[in-house]
Amino acid sequence: MFSFESFLDLPLVWYALIGTAIFLYILLDGFDLGVGILFPFAPSDQCRDRMMNSIAPFWDGNETWLVLGGGGLFAAFPLAYAILMPAFYIPIIFMLLGLIFRGVAFEFRFKATGKSRRIWDYSFHFGSLTATFMQGAVLGTFVHGISVEGRNFSGSAFDWLNAFSLMVGVALVTGYALLGATWTIMKTEGATQDWARQSARYVLLFVAMFMGLVSLAMPMMNSDIKALWFSLPNFYFLQPMPILSAVFFIMLWRDLRTEREYRPFLLTLGIFLMNYIGIGVSTWPWLVPFKLTLWDVAAAPESQSLLLLGTVFLLPCVLAYTGYCFWVFRGKASHEHDAAY
Repeated sequence: MFSFESFLDLPLVWYALIGTAIFLYILLDGFDLGVGILFPFAPSDQCRDRMMNSIAPFWDGNETWLVLGGGGLFAAFPLAYAILMPAFYIPIIFMLLGLIFRGVAFEFRFKATGKSRRIWDYSFHFGSLTATFMQGAVLGTFVHGISVEGRNFSGSAFDWLNAFSLMVGVALVTGYALLGATWTIMKTEGATQDWARQSARYVLLFVAMFMGLVSLAMPMMNSDIKALWFSLPNFYFLQPMPILSAVFFIMLWRDLRTEREYRPFLLTLGIFLMNYIGIGVSTWPWLVPFKLTLWDVAAAPESQSLLLLGTVFLLPCVLAYTGYCFWVFRGKASHEHDAAY
């Protein structure tokens, strides 16, 4: 009888799948959340219309990856889900409320006029800001670690309110804002593009500052992370990540002073990728940091095999649909209210 577990390390496969889904969510929903963060600061209503239309075909589909990541964690690593969720209930509830409120504002804004449109503009902004900050707080709490006794969460509902998680929340706001600005550079032109280029230069400084602070804080908080990054020969093996991050920053800083339109967005994706890999390396192989590994919390092999069988067919369909959307809606965004392009 055929079974995946006979030749695959299923917990490792699911760890990679969930990690990929979360990364794709960060990149794809990151740029439209970033557009929302920058939204009220755009110089005119026409600029805001262009920004909104640039993400109109993508924003709801981008959230598919969040569902895949969360659903995959629940199905493939139920014990990790049961331990982590009580620690994250409050920020996740606020994140979901922000996403819902943002989606409602997105739809109502197209029908509103005058002062009511301004209300929905700010609703879109604060929904995006709340969702982003809470995602960063969850990430910061995950890296910081939670209180666990045996196989249960033993902390309080407000343990996520610590200095590091709040800093990571603000850091992610600046990071998504950079993604949103470089996306706007790529998808708009004229006054909107010029404003986005200036905004990206300004935000880039804050992204660099927060990246430095987070990178310094993580080894100071955890001796295992410090030993991983600064012991030999690990130090030499892991150097490409910070070096590539620095190269991407320098190239992006230069590109924002030229007329380049596509490479700033790709370089921003590269910066996010290097940081994401860095966090993954720092927390490997823990799924409940730094208490339980991914093998400790995995579901039964039979369950993971069945789930993987469905994912093998579903995931290519989602990827194909996502790629098709980006291909069909390529090009510059219009400011017309009734059409994205």
